Amino acid sequence: MKVHHILGLSGGKDSAALAIYMRQRYPDLDLSYYFTDTGKELPEVYAFLGQLEGFLGKPILRLNPDRDFDFWLREYNHFLPSPSTRWCTRQLKLRPLKHWVRPWLAAGNRVISYVAIRADEDQREGLISQHENMVVEMPFRRDGIDKAGVLDILNGSGVGLPKYYEWRSRSGCTFCFFQQKIEWVRLKQVHPAVFEEAKKYEKSAVHHGSPFTWTQRESLEQLEAPARMAEIEAEYLIRQERQSARRRPNALRTEANLELDDVYLEDEGAGACLVCHK
Repeated sequence: MKVHHILGLSGGKDSAALAIYMRQRYPDLDLSYYFTDTGKELPEVYAFLGQLEGFLGKPILRLNPDRDFDFWLREYNHFLPSPSTRWCTRQLKLRPLKHWVRPWLAAGNRVISYVAIRADEDQREGLISQHENMVVEMPFRRDGIDKAGVLDILNGSGVGLPKYYEWRSRSGCTFCFFQQKIEWVRLKQVHPAVFEEAKKYEKSAVHHGSPFTWTQRESLEQLEAPARMAEIEAEYLIRQERQSARRRPNALRTEANLELDDVYLEDEGAGACLVCHK
């Protein structure tokens, strides 16, 4: 039985750290690195993947879906994806992966998929294999690597963090519906053309009867009003201060650009799909 070792990269910090960790700890392991490209990723993600390829000394395979976001949007009657109907993850992330490994599994080969769930993420589970010959391994959980350990790996390798962590907390599509409102504000500030594209998708969806907007309880047009953006900024600062007051001092945690990761509202930004942002 032939064994294929695969490791999916999202463009985020955890999966990148796992790729580095596996390269350093198991240099003789023939790992295939892949990235499922929706075509709607942040430009910083592509730049970071290029950096990572330089360290790994191996290309990262791009798994492009045979049908793009616009095709699936039409298939779903122009209804935007949402936390309750995550068709973007299903069709643009998981479907290309399944197509890629299907010939191996059909041939009776074994596939071992390495997933970047950390030791401090007890509540998270990886993609549940639906085939007896596909196995999911979680090296970070097994070896006790937590968030601080991930940062150590990235900084120690010289790869560092993706640039989007300067204004955003996680990877994923430019208009991921799991973004916090503060991240939509920053998307408008950093990538205004992309924000305008997201607005066009939203207007088209509403025109076709979609009950969803990208962010809960308001449209992007409402969100971008100057007074509303100022309100969102102020609310975020209050949440940040409260979180900082509750947090225990940690000498290992010096990256201020990860603060967003700790100040989610209960109904905002939580629960993002692991395959997209890890």
